[in-house]
Amino acid sequence: MANDSSPIALPDRQARLDALLDRQDILDCMTRFCRGMDRFDRDLYLSAFHADAEMAAGPYVGSVQGCYDWAQPMHEAGQVATHHNILNHTVDIDGDTAHSETYYLFVGRNRDESNWIAGGRYIDRLERRNGEWKIALRTNLIEWSGLVPTMPLPFSDVADIYDNGAPCRSKQDPSYHRPLSNRRKRSTPPAADQ
Repeated sequence: MANDSSPIALPDRQARLDALLDRQDILDCMTRFCRGMDRFDRDLYLSAFHADAEMAAGPYVGSVQGCYDWAQPMHEAGQVATHHNILNHTVDIDGDTAHSETYYLFVGRNRDESNWIAGGRYIDRLERRNGEWKIALRTNLIEWSGLVPTMPLPFSDVADIYDNGAPCRSKQDPSYHRPLSNRRKRSTPPAADQ
């Protein structure tokens, strides 16, 4: 058996780095959408989409601006908190166009204190325009949904729990604080077995 010591052809390192940067920019785009919806930050939400983008989400089909204007009041009326979590994420990039599939897990704390959970996938066509990746077309595939039992929120009895700011759906949320600081007093709770 002959020993073939010829080098294995590796993809060009710069091309791989460019592809990784494109993938990260696309993932950042998905994250902006989720955070924008959960924090009711319209500008952040819209920054994930091209101005002429279209979306299909549940019964809504139309512009992304119209989708935000439909979804935000619905979430405001229905839930005290929402989490749009993104999970598995695949992207096929072809020049300045990309197609992605992003699994999501939606969790909402409803105003009646029940908890709503749903899962599905965002199917997106993205376009790089002026060097920036944004969504041009989105289809939201809702695959399952249901209610989960309600339990008390942990640590709701800690007197200073909100000294660093209470979670909220606006730019008053602690995630917008710059610089971030801890205004709570140092404390170490006793071990659970004591």
